[in-house]
Amino acid sequence: MSQTTTGVSAEDLDAAAERLRTADRAGVPGAPVRDLIGRDDVAAAYAVQQRVVAARVADGARVVGRKIGLTSAAVQAQLGVDQPDFGVLLDDMAYADGDTVPTASVLQPRVEAEVAFVLAADLADGPLDREQVRGAIGSAVAALEVCGSRVADWDISFGDTVADNASAGAYVLGTEQSSLEQVEPREVTMSMTINDEVVSTGAGEACLGDPLEAVVWLARQARDFGEPLRAGQVVLSGALGPMRPVGPGDRVTATITGLGAVSAVFSE
Repeated sequence: MSQTTTGVSAEDLDAAAERLRTADRAGVPGAPVRDLIGRDDVAAAYAVQQRVVAARVADGARVVGRKIGLTSAAVQAQLGVDQPDFGVLLDDMAYADGDTVPTASVLQPRVEAEVAFVLAADLADGPLDREQVRGAIGSAVAALEVCGSRVADWDISFGDTVADNASAGAYVLGTEQSSLEQVEPREVTMSMTINDEVVSTGAGEACLGDPLEAVVWLARQARDFGEPLRAGQVVLSGALGPMRPVGPGDRVTATITGLGAVSAVFSE
């Protein structure tokens, strides 16, 4: 999405951001924000997201990358949209392979397996086409994304999830880094287990047909917003299979061909 004008007042944008911030601070999901910004006003939703992220940064968090969401055609159909969305990754969302993730740190947590990319070059100038994006990627890594919603019961429209930083919660990166000469993202297959039971399977093609195409889309949106992707940042490219809820004591492991495995435990 390029930046456009929204008819929503600044007061309502501020109120929506504060509602999400209040739910986050209290650790209690709240009401949706679509009554303030509409269900599908893209510009308004991203304006709220920018307010939410700016407040987190003012509190001391640091931007370390982006996440892409709604990459599944089925999920897009469910929310009545025809495009992905994106959110911002902050340093306090990051965990290493095998770490324990505090369950209470993510409201209503749900986990999905993804291909993550670590950028070796900026994506700020030029055509931002597939060739340029591919050349800017330093490595691909297996990842778990822990999605969370500040909206009670995950009762979200497109506007709600975008405003809520694309339902970002936490993420876990594997240790095996592969170049794009070693692995072709669209050809990978994935299996995710919770407590050793397979709960989700999928493939690279499930992510907009190719995770690299998702990054091309993101690179252009990020530049349009005036905040281009930068070298060193992490990009979570989108789910390879269905998202599953997790709770205290759960152990999650995802295995992605060519990228190895990544796991996390959720605290009691």
